[in-house]
Amino acid sequence: MLISVVVPCYNSEHTITELVELTLKEIRKSPEYEAEFVLVNDYSKDNTWNVLCRLAEKYPFVKAINLAKNFGQHNALMAAFHYADGDLIVGMDDDMQTHPSQLPILLEKMKEGYDVVYGQYPYRKNSFIKNLTSKFNAYTSRVLLGRPKTIVSSNYWVITRMVRNEVIKYTSYNPYVDAIFYRVTHNIADVPIEHFKREYGSSNYTFRKLVRLWLAYFNFSTIPLRISSYLGILFSVTGFIGAVAVIIRQIIAPSAQIGWASLMCVMCFFFGLSMLALGILGEYMGKIMLSISHTPQYIVREVRNTEKKDEP
Repeated sequence: MLISVVVPCYNSEHTITELVELTLKEIRKSPEYEAEFVLVNDYSKDNTWNVLCRLAEKYPFVKAINLAKNFGQHNALMAAFHYADGDLIVGMDDDMQTHPSQLPILLEKMKEGYDVVYGQYPYRKNSFIKNLTSKFNAYTSRVLLGRPKTIVSSNYWVITRMVRNEVIKYTSYNPYVDAIFYRVTHNIADVPIEHFKREYGSSNYTFRKLVRLWLAYFNFSTIPLRISSYLGILFSVTGFIGAVAVIIRQIIAPSAQIGWASLMCVMCFFFGLSMLALGILGEYMGKIMLSISHTPQYIVREVRNTEKKDEP
């Protein structure tokens, strides 16, 4: 059985070689498995691409993909999926936090017949802010994307070939692979594994990238539109009741002064809500525009150890 390990790489020149060698060691412990690596350089600023080329020269089963610009982690994963030929596909990060030593635990869980298995971290070795944003994203993914309540997702997962084949049919510019997994199958499980500390550097997930990830949820849910509608109804009713109250007050006490400051605050509040609703609508319209204009998910500059495939 062929195991394809797909890794989006960004500024990982100091970690990717060790990651490949340790993962290969774990896979070769079982005679039933063969290894393949699909390493995608997402326009790193360091020497990552040269390191990937050396790995491809050393190991014929290492496929190195160089993207023309920085497309983001999930777009890089979509590129990797197109080049992955394995019966099972393993998703890992390039920073050694999704440690190769935990891979046998995920593969063993897959033997129970699941389509997707996530590594679940009882204890995360991240900063407080990173843990907080991860919990927020987990909550919003459950609410907006329909993630099963009993499943805890992560960047360490294993999927079947069937799931991979369905995932690559998705051609929108702004993919979110976990949401596509949930659309393809509900035969999903998680298994507790150890979370390791980052061995080199700092997280590449800036606040801007976390916001971009959250906005990607809009591709897969109409719930934000419904929330905007419900809020519009709620505040319209509230405004109507307030207007009736003001009229009654003026009838009862005509000499009472109406507070202009409070009125302006209320107006600013409702204008803010209107702008929020317009922003949400704008996000949806922007996604539609990018999709119908056939904006590519990724552009491949060059490859190693594989014939170039057509981009979506």
